[in-house]
Amino acid sequence: MSANLEFEQFRTFLEKSCGILLGSNKQYLVSSRLNKLMEQNGIKSLGELVNRIQTLPRSGLREQVVDAMTTNETLWFRDSYPFEVLKQRVLPELIKSSGGQRLRIWSAACSSGQEPFSLSMTIDEFERSNPGQLKGGAQIVATDLSGSMLTACKNAEYDSLAIGRGLSPDRLQRYFEPRGTGRWGVKAPIKSRVEFRALNLLDSYAALGKFDVVFCRNVLIYFSAEMKKDILKRIHATLKPGGYLFLGASEALNGLPELYQMVQCSPGIIYKVK
Repeated sequence: MSANLEFEQFRTFLEKSCGILLGSNKQYLVSSRLNKLMEQNGIKSLGELVNRIQTLPRSGLREQVVDAMTTNETLWFRDSYPFEVLKQRVLPELIKSSGGQRLRIWSAACSSGQEPFSLSMTIDEFERSNPGQLKGGAQIVATDLSGSMLTACKNAEYDSLAIGRGLSPDRLQRYFEPRGTGRWGVKAPIKSRVEFRALNLLDSYAALGKFDVVFCRNVLIYFSAEMKKDILKRIHATLKPGGYLFLGASEALNGLPELYQMVQCSPGIIYKVK
């Protein structure tokens, strides 16, 4: 089988496994992410890799490959404005309509944990500025399909390089504690607000329950238009009436006007459930 055909076979496997649609020019990305894994398993080509996964489904190789292809390091308070909009506009509005109930936020495809912990810090900052308002508190459910990422998230420990990506000195001092040379751990009150769960966005969301806010940022760019639409419809089903969806800065919700209403926030756009 030619290298191009093997790459096409791998692209099909990846889309079926986790929805990610690789561009036809992404051979270099696949090589850089899978070379080590293939070497360790004595696999010489992508065709052999896909064949091995299909003939030995319980070997754990499928999970390792999906893990390697979906793992992304991310930033604290990425783009900053979504967290400010949440704090200044969305939380006060939801508190008025919640009747004192606990607010629930879903961080979908949470990667290495920076987004859900940034959300937890945002909740803390809101409570400090508005004591007694968030009577029921808030719970953040963070999901990812990568087992290794979720293990790292639960450990809630970061090196200096990861800490330097978007975290202010003030927040570092307030919300982290040193854990040996060049490592920092998220403090217990911030950590305890976040619950991590394994979830493939192609699977059912029913077990997650209902949410007031969903952050699904910088994820949908990896899916086909059809799959993206399906995910957005199913996210809508998890949102309570009047709930909000936050997408990435470069993502737009094209279509589905019957489900979501665009809200201009200057800067940024968020989507309210109809």
